[in-house]
Amino acid sequence: MLDLIQITNDPALARRCDALEGLRLFVDLERLGKAERQAGRNTFISTHQLEDVGRIRAELRQSRLMVRVNPLHEGTTQEVADAIAQGADLLMLPVFHDAATLREFARIVDGRRPIVPLLETAGALETLPQWIATPGLWEVFVGLNDLHLSMGLRFMFEPLAQGLVDRVAEAARAHGLRFGFGGIARLDEGLLPGRRVLGEHLRLGSGAVILSRTFHRPDSEAVFEHEVEALRRAERELAARDAARVAQDARETADAIRAI
Repeated sequence: MLDLIQITNDPALARRCDALEGLRLFVDLERLGKAERQAGRNTFISTHQLEDVGRIRAELRQSRLMVRVNPLHEGTTQEVADAIAQGADLLMLPVFHDAATLREFARIVDGRRPIVPLLETAGALETLPQWIATPGLWEVFVGLNDLHLSMGLRFMFEPLAQGLVDRVAEAARAHGLRFGFGGIARLDEGLLPGRRVLGEHLRLGSGAVILSRTFHRPDSEAVFEHEVEALRRAERELAARDAARVAQDARETADAIRAI
């Protein structure tokens, strides 16, 4: 079962997520440089605060809480300590370009919490063999939005069609790490429908995906729990595919990405 990752600082939504199996909560403290990187794009810029970590932690009984801190900077030591004190179960490091940066972050964390490196730069992808064995890593998560921008590509899922996400999945698996990537829309919505994205997660052995904002669109028929259950049903159906169907679906998805 995939971890479905919900970004939120809303305690009421956190309680609803915690009542469902396989939800991971995500408080996003990243600020440094993000607005500049994503200028002019309809992407999520978090307004979460450190205190939100503790507020969400207080609502959880079974779900893990992941906290994305800022890229490595002079305040990282204190930021990590604060996130841990507020109840973070996992620490995500964004926007690193080389092994030295991730190793320095791991030194600061010093085993106090598992680390999720967010692979979202061309440099991080290029240096993957140099940092994948860094002590303290738990899961490698591929951030397709920033990664495709960093690589000069035009569509978020192009790294998937090019086999680059396969490369990361293989490296993670070889080192005994979990792996996840990208976001997912409702099953039959989005430029690349959620059903196709889900099929690729299962093909690659992914363990995590971020739920997109479409799961909370304020229309009269959308109920968050119902949309999650629909995703789970599709997950079970897609997991039952034989190898030939998996390969066919992957080819069709890559063709659809190239067409977009």
